[in-house]
Amino acid sequence: MKIEHIDQGKKGYFQALKDEKQAGKMTYTWVGKSKFIIDHTEVDPDFKGNGVGKKMVKAAVDFAKENKLKVIPLCPFAKKIIEKTPEFQEVLA
Repeated sequence: MKIEHIDQGKKGYFQALKDEKQAGKMTYTWVGKSKFIIDHTEVDPDFKGNGVGKKMVKAAVDFAKENKLKVIPLCPFAKKIIEKTPEFQEVLA
């Protein structure tokens, strides 16, 4: 499974691809230059239970760490994953 990051200026998303099929998508919105809000996480029903959502959250957290950014997880799924994973919490705004 490949996770791609697409930044479109004010918004962006992380998508999970399996054999070029979109397995999941997690959208975000920028808040200034140092924070972004994770708005929504969606996983294709064919891929549920495979950790697709968690992989996208990890990709967002890794992106935040690499770029010294903070994350505001408004998406309930992303919020739950970040709160349950101690090493993800350092990026919380």
